Amino acid sequence: MINIPKGTKDVLPSESYKWHYVEEKLKEVARAFGLKEIRTPTFEHTELFLRGVGDTTDVVNKEMYTFNDKAGRSITLKCEGTAGVARSFIENGLFNNALPQKMYYETPVFRYERPQAGRLREHHQFGVEYYGASGAEADAEVILIAYTLIKKVGLNVKLNINSIGCPECRKKYNEALKAYLYSKVDAMCPVCKDRLERNPLRILDCKEDGCKEICKGAPVILDYLCDDCKAHFEKLQSYLTVAGLDFAVNPMIVRGLDYYTRTVFEFVTTDLGSQGTVCGGGRYDGLVSQIGGPKVPCVGFGMGIERLLMLMEAKGVEIPDDSAATLYIASMGEECAKKAFSLCMKIREAGVSCECDLMERGVKAQFKYADKIRAKYVVVIGSGELESGKVTVKRMSDGVTVECELSDSAILGAIKA
Repeated sequence: MINIPKGTKDVLPSESYKWHYVEEKLKEVARAFGLKEIRTPTFEHTELFLRGVGDTTDVVNKEMYTFNDKAGRSITLKCEGTAGVARSFIENGLFNNALPQKMYYETPVFRYERPQAGRLREHHQFGVEYYGASGAEADAEVILIAYTLIKKVGLNVKLNINSIGCPECRKKYNEALKAYLYSKVDAMCPVCKDRLERNPLRILDCKEDGCKEICKGAPVILDYLCDDCKAHFEKLQSYLTVAGLDFAVNPMIVRGLDYYTRTVFEFVTTDLGSQGTVCGGGRYDGLVSQIGGPKVPCVGFGMGIERLLMLMEAKGVEIPDDSAATLYIASMGEECAKKAFSLCMKIREAGVSCECDLMERGVKAQFKYADKIRAKYVVVIGSGELESGKVTVKRMSDGVTVECELSDSAILGAIKA
C-alpha cells in the first residue's frame, strides 16, 4: 500500500464541512473590510524567496522544497504567501491602481520542517496584504482584521506588538545587540552563532532554551527607535486603544522572516503548548523594492487554517454540519427508480440536496443508507405511488408525514412547509 507522505494530511469527506465553515468566516470578514482575493501560483522562481524572504531565515536555509525543472530553472514550492503576492503586485502593475490595494489569499504552503501540532509540511495559510498605505492606521486595521477573524471562529487570544524599526535605527540596535551577544557566544546554539554576524536580530526568535535565556538580558530595540519609528509605534498603540483592543508590548517579537520593518505583531494562545502563535504579521515597507519593484509600503499577516481548526476543537467550538442531504427518494423496481432519478434532478435544480438509490438496494437497505447520510426527509416511490400519483414525505427527526402529489414542486413544498 502507498501511504501519504510524512507531514501531510487528508481532509476526509466527514471533516470537510469544518474547513468550509472556517473558510467562509474568513472570507466574510475579508469582504467586510473591502478586501479582494488574489491567487498566485503554487511554485515560483527560487530567487523570489531568496531575495524576498531572506537567506538568513530558517525557511530559506532549511525548509524550502526546491528543484530544477526540465529547463534547468530553480523552482520552489510556495513556502509563504507574501512574496508571491508582492511579485504579482509588481508584474501586473497593481501599483498603478487606486491605493491602498487590499487583498487576501488562501493557499497551500510547503515547508520541510518537523511536523507538529497544527503545523504540517503542507499546510494552508490565510493571509491579508495591504499595499500603498504607510501609516499606523493601516497597521491597526490589519491587526483588527486578524482579531475579528479569530473572534469570528470563537477563539480568545492575546495580542502582542512590537516595533523593530527601520533600517536606519535598526543598524544602531544591531551594533548594540552584537556587542552584547558576542559576550555570550559560547553559550549559543550553532545556528545562532552563524546568525550573529549576518542577522543578529533573528537570535531573539530562537526557540532553544539556552539562547532564550541569553536574550532575556539583551538590549531592547524600542530604546533605539528613531523619532519617526517611535511616533509610528505610538500612533499604532493609540489606534488600537481607540478600537478597544487589549495588547501587550513585547520587545522579543521579531517574526521569522527578514522582510519585516517597524510594526510586528502576534496573536497567541496557550492551547497548543510551545507553538502558541495563532497569527503573525507586520509591516514590510522594503519588500516590493527589494524584489525589483517601486518603493511601496506594505503591511499584512498570515494564519494557519489547520491551527485555527485545532484550537477550535480544543476549545469545543461547535461547527455546524450542513453536509447532510435534505431529501432521499427511495424506490422499488426499475420504473420507480427512473422516476426517483428524474425527480432528484429537478429537485437539485431548485437548490435542494437530494439523493436516490444508485446500487439497486432493497427498500430496507435504502432506508439504512438514508439514515447514514442523515437525510432530513425520505420519500418512497413504489408501484402504488406511481398509480395514484401521490407520495408520503417523512421527516426523519420526528417521524411526521405529509402526503402530496408525486411531483418535484409538490415535494419541495412539503419539505419547506
